[in-house]
Amino acid sequence: MIFSASATFRGLPDDVADAVTARMDRSAIIRESGRTFAILLEETVLRYRLGDAGVMAGQLGSLLSAMDLPAVSLGIIPASVERTMWSVESFTVFDGERVDHEPLSASVKITAPDEVVQYLKAFRELRRHAVYGAEARALILKAIEALH
Repeated sequence: MIFSASATFRGLPDDVADAVTARMDRSAIIRESGRTFAILLEETVLRYRLGDAGVMAGQLGSLLSAMDLPAVSLGIIPASVERTMWSVESFTVFDGERVDHEPLSASVKITAPDEVVQYLKAFRELRRHAVYGAEARALILKAIEALH
């Protein structure tokens, strides 16, 4: 759904099938040994309706499955938590040396050490607000229940 919406918004060809295949191929990395993944999500993201209830339940179920992988740490920042750090757009940090940031109009690769440090600092601060394990799982399950 997000791929189609993004293509329509940007006036690009609708190559959703290719995009989904590429994303699925990339997602295999999460099961490779020797890698670790620390993921943070805002609780409100769990409730975004970018598809019908079946699509959303599948996406949320994928999060539950990812939580069971030994290399994955999945934290969710509850909507009710008092915060010291504001929400920021999505970003991915690679080994503390590169950040991929995807604002609305482009994909930006950040490698300047002083800028990467800022993203690492933001991640550490956001992580302090997150819940993990059973608490995170409960938030995902509540989001699934809210679909019905």
